[in-house]
Amino acid sequence: MRLYTCMCGGREVVAAQKNNVFYEVVNAENMLDLIKSGEPAQIGAQIQPAEIIAPIPRPCRDIICLGLNYSDHLEESNRFKKGEFQKGDNCAVYFSKRVNEATAPFGAIPSHDDIVDSLDYEVELAVIIGKCASKVKREDAFDYVFGYTILNDVSARNVQMAHKQWFLGKSLDGFTPIGPCIVTADEFSNPPQLDIRSYVNGELRQNSNTANMIFGVDYVISELSQGMTLEAGTVISMGTPSGVGMGFVPPVFLNKGDVVKCEIEGIGYIENTVE
Repeated sequence: MRLYTCMCGGREVVAAQKNNVFYEVVNAENMLDLIKSGEPAQIGAQIQPAEIIAPIPRPCRDIICLGLNYSDHLEESNRFKKGEFQKGDNCAVYFSKRVNEATAPFGAIPSHDDIVDSLDYEVELAVIIGKCASKVKREDAFDYVFGYTILNDVSARNVQMAHKQWFLGKSLDGFTPIGPCIVTADEFSNPPQLDIRSYVNGELRQNSNTANMIFGVDYVISELSQGMTLEAGTVISMGTPSGVGMGFVPPVFLNKGDVVKCEIEGIGYIENTVE
């Protein structure tokens, strides 16, 4: 099922899409309520959305992100700043991304050009946790997945490098476009093996498949949940493949007016203009 958060009649509405028609979900006030209820979406009347916004506009916690989770991206990152991007042997790299309000799937990315001189893009598969997960066995991990969406992990590389960690450079306002919808986990195989791409002004930049992730969804859910409870509604962004702006020689960063399109097979695409 494809689930959206829309503006309709001046209010946020959770909607299900079937055959390109939107229907209101009547058993939830918002997407987080629906996820946490553990109940299937109950379909009501047909609606005509005025605007599609991020499926979870205000995440319940900081988004958990993976860094360097595709080997080709690790290589290009070290080429950009040798020694700054390191990971331990057989260890995933985790960081958090503050999101007060997620950017709509077709909304604007602020350039923050007063403090940012190296704005970058990263297309990522995001996992939505469907029920509280604690000490989950790897073989049971997909039982805890509600669904998947697309996330652009917009990054200010100069801020990221200056602070020697990634939180601030990843967390500026407007740096998290998400959407266009959540596709429920039953629509995919386990693990999902999906083509993942990004484009800037129509030029293909990233082109890979989620099968190429170093650490898969099941590994990540199991490892994280051994020491922390992942609440229902938690968003985990699974890292990006090569082809980001800092990976070019010389680097090619975003400018005002650039249009970034991120797409993942079976989910759709988001497209955001830098302002």
